[in-house]
Amino acid sequence: MLWRRNLFAPLAALALALTASAGAGTAAAATDTTVVAAASPVASPAASAADDFGSPGPYATAVEVGAITTLYYPRDIADSDRRHPVIVWGNGTGGVPLVYRDLMLHWASQGFVVAAANTPMSNLGISMRASIDMLTGRNADPGSIFFDRVDLEHIGASGHSQGGAAAIVVGSDPRIDTILPIQPGPLANINAVRVPALLLAGQRDSIVFPALVKAFYNAADHIPALYGEVRGADHFTVVGDPGPFAAPTTAWFRAQLMGDRTAGAQFFGPGCGICADTATWSDVRRNSLALNVPATTP
Repeated sequence: MLWRRNLFAPLAALALALTASAGAGTAAAATDTTVVAAASPVASPAASAADDFGSPGPYATAVEVGAITTLYYPRDIADSDRRHPVIVWGNGTGGVPLVYRDLMLHWASQGFVVAAANTPMSNLGISMRASIDMLTGRNADPGSIFFDRVDLEHIGASGHSQGGAAAIVVGSDPRIDTILPIQPGPLANINAVRVPALLLAGQRDSIVFPALVKAFYNAADHIPALYGEVRGADHFTVVGDPGPFAAPTTAWFRAQLMGDRTAGAQFFGPGCGICADTATWSDVRRNSLALNVPATTP
């Protein structure tokens, strides 16, 4: 399809550029399929205020690159006193997790285990489901740093463009608790999803037009669904530095997967934070089921 052809070249070029510049953050490997690299220092307490979801969280982070999945996670997860919720991720056409590295690390710093499918063609969601299977095995393995530290009862799905469509596809999996498709491509059926959804569009996106994302929102009348259109954003605003996408995506997952009430108030109840933030959003919509969700619950 035309939108796929238009997307492949710029994403592939960006991936190559980021690969060339990322040597300081990722170790090179001549062995096997896995690399583990530390990244991002611990954020200061001031940078981790509960209502400042765009700031780094309290966790130092690490990256593990596997054959099918790249993991971004709290670096000291083996010594953590809690289990960490999961976000599975799908790339845009021709993209790889490195393209979205900053967003993945941001979520990991907030306490999530992010399992990003390595495939540049993620629409079917096969690798995203395989990521859940893999983490299930690692969580049960006493020899793994993830042993009993992964919260498999709270899993969200997200992705960009073709990967956004994959998040909708994977949203029918009973293990998924919420979806957050970012500028999702059209090849998905949201009628099969049975969990809350936040659908994000870019006001100036000329590849996945806002009307395409609104069509998913309009069809999602059977689940609590929200539509958010980021003011001034084009199709590539989320790649590299995620900018205006960092805070709302973090808040959504904290609300849905961690039960964070402050985060929930960004989306639900009469004081809906994103509804009043016209500097960030050019259009915000909540369907009738979302309007009935109180701000005090995820």
